[in-house]
Amino acid sequence: MSEKESILAKVHFPEDIRRLGLAELNDLAREIREMMIATVSRRGGHLASSLGTVELTLAIHYVFDTPRDRLVWDVGHQAYAHKIITGRKECFDTLRQKGGISGFPKREESLYDVFDVGHSGTSISAAAGMAEARCLKGDDFRIIAVIGDGAISAGMAFEGLNWTGDRRKNMIIILNDNEMSISPNVGALSSYLNRIMTGQTVTRIRTEVKTFLKSVPGIGEQMLKFSRQVEESLKTFFVPGAIFEELGFTYVGPLEGHRLDHLIKNLKNVRKLEGPVLVHVVTQKGKGYRFAEDDPSRFHGTPPFDIDTGESFAAGRSPAPSYTDVFGRTIVALAHEDPRIVAITAAMSEGTGLDRFAREFPARFYDVGMAEQHGVTFAAGLATQGFVPVVAIYSTFIQRAYDQIIHDVCLQKLPVVLAMDRGGFVGADGPTHHGLFDFAFLRTVPDIIVMAPKDENELQHMLKTAVTCGCPVSLRYPRGAGAGVPLDEHPRPLPVGKGEILLDPPDAALAVVAIGACVHPALAAAELLKAEGIPIRVINARFVKPLDGELLCGTAEKLRRVITVEENTLMGGFGSAVLELFAEAGISGVAVRRLGIPDEFAQHATQKELRRLYGIDAEGIAAAVREMVGV
Repeated sequence: MSEKESILAKVHFPEDIRRLGLAELNDLAREIREMMIATVSRRGGHLASSLGTVELTLAIHYVFDTPRDRLVWDVGHQAYAHKIITGRKECFDTLRQKGGISGFPKREESLYDVFDVGHSGTSISAAAGMAEARCLKGDDFRIIAVIGDGAISAGMAFEGLNWTGDRRKNMIIILNDNEMSISPNVGALSSYLNRIMTGQTVTRIRTEVKTFLKSVPGIGEQMLKFSRQVEESLKTFFVPGAIFEELGFTYVGPLEGHRLDHLIKNLKNVRKLEGPVLVHVVTQKGKGYRFAEDDPSRFHGTPPFDIDTGESFAAGRSPAPSYTDVFGRTIVALAHEDPRIVAITAAMSEGTGLDRFAREFPARFYDVGMAEQHGVTFAAGLATQGFVPVVAIYSTFIQRAYDQIIHDVCLQKLPVVLAMDRGGFVGADGPTHHGLFDFAFLRTVPDIIVMAPKDENELQHMLKTAVTCGCPVSLRYPRGAGAGVPLDEHPRPLPVGKGEILLDPPDAALAVVAIGACVHPALAAAELLKAEGIPIRVINARFVKPLDGELLCGTAEKLRRVITVEENTLMGGFGSAVLELFAEAGISGVAVRRLGIPDEFAQHATQKELRRLYGIDAEGIAAAVREMVGV
């Protein structure tokens, strides 16, 4: 299609699409998909979900007066079309790049992004708060929350449904169901029935009939009760939404999510309804791109790929296995040795590397869905009965189960292992997904071991340590490839609370004490400094809790200058723990500098760019050493 004929070229904001006819809207949907595929093939991103919501996005913005009407997305994986038609088309190629637009809705980017999202299950509660605020201010705008069938399983989503149904405020929840298959005939019938059932005239008649029945002396209430029973019976027979009706919602659906004519007609009717409404829309993940349709899991979050083949580009791949892969293989090997080991994840079996475990030990594998709180307490229940649960959840998502870790695991000293992938920077997914807080919020909890491996080989040994130590354990490791070190054939337990000296020149100018992914950069910094005549001791701390007091205090007393390095927030993190150790030991006169993440939310960029920005790569560590020794 030439630039002159392009519909997308004429669309910059939602008011532009409201002037289009149905045929033009369908052409626009196709062009948006082409733009998304082209951009994500270069930049990477969440493709399958966004491809599945193009028509739904257009229909919402076509029918509702956004941004006056508030549109709240859940998670945000499906919001790329929304970004394209809300003033960010020209900068869409900067998606997830340093200094570019975020991969998720972000309030500071646009008036059309009314709530920052990135974790599942938040949209209903946020929309409910907006509904209350609207009433307090005496306003009359509409509020629409879009939530996926996976995210609605989150406990917070159920809490939001329970609250919203009880409050009876005007609010629309659109359930984007991309797992159910639906034939054209069923979809057409459902759409037709709902246009009738939600039409203004029919809604008015239903209300008037109920009012009339109530007024009939003696038998009115009985007649009304009977009519409700008949209506509910028919609704349950034709429509799978009785549970939402019982919660206080008017249920509409299921609607075909790729039929703009059906979506627009139904949303126009829904817009006129009073009270909370749930609209059930069935979509297809990856719609419009064959490879994403065939394998939506692989295209949920994808690196750059070849559009013609769907294959990821090999450029930049490391020959080293990823930490995720090493974890997955190690937990399987350990489970063969110990039948007490069970594995739990929260809708991320492939992302956490537990898909191999699920195949080999299906009876000992549990996917609890997007329900991290339940997953941790569920693990605690298993642990009380003699099992050793390994709960594999990304660092950023384990934050959602903090109370359960404290109350249900650590207070009872249960041997639950928190295997936290994506510890530290995750890259382009940005601040909602970085795992930069777990050292700080977990080391304050009594009776938990907090550790992080320097490389993929040490990960094996730490996992062995975790499943054999008999107490709560936090084991965090980074996203991406390992350091490329050889892997020992058999994992072995490490002495809990003991670090190791990796470099110890006799004339060391100071000590760099690193944890986790920062250890190898510290070694690389030592090589740079050695060439400059600045020898340093390098220590792999291994443990944030318990610290190796003997090693660290002895180092401080001998060298008098210490730099700590962590890929974690500085406030309350590993470096703070070292300072506390020195203070409690009565060590004074020691110069300590902490490298890590200051009191701010790190934005989206590559892991390499972020480590450079915050001075925790080899060059940054070397620069800190030079400054401390006065070079």
